[in-house]
Amino acid sequence: MFRKLVKKIRAFPHRNKEPYLSFHNILGFCPDRIDLYMEAMTHRSSPTQSKKGRWVNNERLEFLGDAILDAIVADILYKDFEYKKEGFLTSTRSRIVQRETLNKLAAELGIDKLIVSSTRNLAHNTNIYGDALEALIGAIYLDQGYRVAKKFVFETLIKQHLNIDKVLKSEVDFKSRLIEWGQKNRVEVNFEVTESTYDDQNNPVFFACVKVGGTEIGSGKGYSKKESHQMAAKIAIKRLRENNELQESLVKKTKAKVAPPPSSPNSK
Repeated sequence: MFRKLVKKIRAFPHRNKEPYLSFHNILGFCPDRIDLYMEAMTHRSSPTQSKKGRWVNNERLEFLGDAILDAIVADILYKDFEYKKEGFLTSTRSRIVQRETLNKLAAELGIDKLIVSSTRNLAHNTNIYGDALEALIGAIYLDQGYRVAKKFVFETLIKQHLNIDKVLKSEVDFKSRLIEWGQKNRVEVNFEVTESTYDDQNNPVFFACVKVGGTEIGSGKGYSKKESHQMAAKIAIKRLRENNELQESLVKKTKAKVAPPPSSPNSK
């Protein structure tokens, strides 16, 4: 109780000053270590120098926040879905923490307006938003502890900005689903980055294809290898769903490859 009172007194002079005000509007509390939150908003394209002389960006906080977010969402789902099995919990967590969802949440919170980046057009690389949100969660954890970080994720992100029913009906990890389909039908699934280049704002762009049973059935483009794989898998799954003949031909083709040769009449 005394500790909370000290924090409130310490934060009071800063509450209506920038950048404290902007973060207070997003978080619902005034940060103690504002440097952590500023670091969380600093993209690697615009590193800043710390008091110790070290050049920093939000990549380390993103790494930490990613792990903390996974743990918090797992904690929440484990308690809220008491009778659900591990597969359901894992799949639901993937839907909540996937990049597309985090990018959307970050934009709705206004995090996009706080990001410091030399990238000219963030609209073409919105993963920056989700990365900054993860970094922000890492900053909250270091500044306020696990309980406050969990409260932010649950009260602000999930309750205010996420429709859990809609999340449960969404399909997110197309790559994993395609690989699972391949394993179930004993069909080999391979992803390959076919080209990498840069867009007009000097952001890296990757092109990938997916081969199912040796046949290329999907290609995709993304601002990371992972995103290009997901886009290729999404197209491949769409083709498989819409074309039963394609599914059957790929499965038959694979079975024909692994089928043992017919035995000779003279063999013993």
